[in-house]
Amino acid sequence: MFTGIIQGKGNIERAENLGSETRFTVSAPGIGDYVKGESIAINGSCLTVETFGDTWFTCYASSETMSVTNLGNLKAGSTVNYERALALGDRLGGHIVSGHVDCMGKVESVSPAGESRLYRISFPADQGKYVVAKGSVALDGISLTINRCGTDFLEVNIIPETQMQTTISLWTPGYAVNIETDVIGKYVERMVAPWTGQKVEEKKENSITLDFLREHGF
Repeated sequence: MFTGIIQGKGNIERAENLGSETRFTVSAPGIGDYVKGESIAINGSCLTVETFGDTWFTCYASSETMSVTNLGNLKAGSTVNYERALALGDRLGGHIVSGHVDCMGKVESVSPAGESRLYRISFPADQGKYVVAKGSVALDGISLTINRCGTDFLEVNIIPETQMQTTISLWTPGYAVNIETDVIGKYVERMVAPWTGQKVEEKKENSITLDFLREHGF
């Protein structure tokens, strides 16, 4: 579990191609006290620390992870956002982020807005139901507030501090960005599905019946 508050920018020292899988060596001098097997988010994708030194660690990305995230675009010299897993008692400065990327979006435009920058991101329309104005979203692991949105786009305003502390200042139109929508919305959708007629994987019924009500204590 993460918060979307990026702890630093790391560099890909090596990307060892293993067919459809990849093992990355990442330099991240701001950490230092690694624990073997700990979770760490790279561009918002939850990975596991395998080996490490004082200023670096290695992590493995499966074929599934490579296919649904922008990690496949990383190579030696690439800069990435990193965040260690949330510890009990830490401040939750961003929002609840699982590190499980839902889809990739594309930067459509970048425009100045005072000292900030306004980014417009397009994404697959089937994710639009989880994106709401003034709600939260994680873009490459960065916890952000959505300014405006539609069924297949969102806009975020990036303040100078976020530009400085993350890779977002490097994004240009066409950049492929990892998107994780707010996990709370997904759970709410799942819980209310039997009452709204939406399809639930474990059940074939799409509507409330007398048998369903009896089964659930009504």
